[in-house]
Amino acid sequence: MYTTCMFCNRPLGVNEVVEHFPVGRRLAFDAARGRLWVVCRKCERWNLSPMEERWEAVETCERIFRETRVRVSSENVGLARHPEGLELVRIGDPLRHEFAAWRYGDQFGRRRKKAVLYGFGAAAVFGTVILGGAATGVLSGAVLSQSGNFFNLWMNGRTRVKLRTDDGRVIKLKNPDLLGTRLRAPEGDAGFKLQVRKGKKKEWFEGSQAERHIGLIMPAMNRMGGKERVVRDAVSEIEEHGHPDGFLSDLVQGDRFTDKKGVPGYVNKMPKPTQLALEMALHEEQERRALAGELWLLERAWEKAEEIAAISDDLLLPEGARAFIAAEKGERDRES
Repeated sequence: MYTTCMFCNRPLGVNEVVEHFPVGRRLAFDAARGRLWVVCRKCERWNLSPMEERWEAVETCERIFRETRVRVSSENVGLARHPEGLELVRIGDPLRHEFAAWRYGDQFGRRRKKAVLYGFGAAAVFGTVILGGAATGVLSGAVLSQSGNFFNLWMNGRTRVKLRTDDGRVIKLKNPDLLGTRLRAPEGDAGFKLQVRKGKKKEWFEGSQAERHIGLIMPAMNRMGGKERVVRDAVSEIEEHGHPDGFLSDLVQGDRFTDKKGVPGYVNKMPKPTQLALEMALHEEQERRALAGELWLLERAWEKAEEIAAISDDLLLPEGARAFIAAEKGERDRES
């Protein structure tokens, strides 16, 4: 059973309520279709669970939901909170816009609030350091006047996305790198190809690698989320094409979204609703393919999330620490 979010690679948390599925603090389920999602409380994205882990857990969620007082409900969607703290979102048979309001409205809305609060908090801390230094004579007036630039440099120096390639490399992308993200139609094939830029180096990916990488990049590019109106516009863009796959196919065609040199396909040049719609469509297309029988895609996404989470953990350890821990554990086991 996977315990890491396949999108942000952070732990999904645990619950003590659903015996057959003790993962997650918010579960969304569709009993009619047998679908179960774990909602990550960090990035708010919905992680579809593997089929073999789903059925008994869905039945348990349905029973608990009926036994718990409903806090919010509509004709097709309801939200209940168990005394243990587990939140359950019950999906009936909603229209796309209603389902999107629950699935993406909360996600993008909360993401926006977090980004704003984080930005204000970081700016306040940095400003306090600058002002404190200036007051004690440590920093000059010229440095003080450039405090905004220092803050921007600090923000742009942070790693926003870590991509794991099929050949074992880890590509760390910062804010300026994300601006080089492009999507184009591949030659003579369906889907799309993805350009990733790291510094001055540009690299193209296709197929499953392109899908996996853009699925990680888009939440970072959409880190400010979106207001309810923008989310509605994003849903409408997908609806106009009738299907997420149709939206994606149209998006990578033509000479739109150009930079100053007229080079097309830049994601950051897309209107905000289109960027949100792209993230939605990628997520739903992945689930559609998994539910259509390509479950290995879902399993692979979870595995990659676990791998990247392990890589992230190892980056904080000195070289050889993992081997030392394993050796020490083996020695203790032999002694016992």
